[in-house]
Amino acid sequence: MPVADTSQLTSGVAERYASSLFELALEQGAVDSVTADLDHFQAMLDESADLKRFVASPVFSAEDQLKAIVAISEKAGISGFFANFLKVVARNRRLFALPGMIKAFRIIAANHRGEISAEVTSAHALSQAQETELKVALKSVTGKDVTIAVTVDPSILGGLIVKVGSRQIDTSLRTKLSTLKLALKEVG
Repeated sequence: MPVADTSQLTSGVAERYASSLFELALEQGAVDSVTADLDHFQAMLDESADLKRFVASPVFSAEDQLKAIVAISEKAGISGFFANFLKVVARNRRLFALPGMIKAFRIIAANHRGEISAEVTSAHALSQAQETELKVALKSVTGKDVTIAVTVDPSILGGLIVKVGSRQIDTSLRTKLSTLKLALKEVG
């Protein structure tokens, strides 16, 4: 029996939840505040391996996930739509798809503003100046204003991986080393 492609499942779930959150936020004029809370929660995920594990783990009951997510939200000062959204996600045992929901919401919000969204993976957090420089470079390539969502992944060692639509630019040190290793195998 073939194993289901969970990334496809997660992606569909994430897009449906993100779309619902965006429509509700738009209706209530709360897109900016939801985006700020969403960015804050993403930063917490990036900084805490424990939170990342908790969100991804299926071992906690819906009740435990709900209690924990309420406590985390209150401590972080997250309220309103996004706090309620987190409760619904926890109650429905969909916390595992939360990173995808955040990413999907950003893309929907950027499209609504007439911008394009870029996903950037960096080995370390980017400074404000680096983010601005990257936005300018991407605008010169795409011809549109670009919002960027930065994910920190130390395993890429250095450089950046930038995804804009279906295009990906990978200047990560990990990829360069892999290419070099492959080239050396072919020579040897």
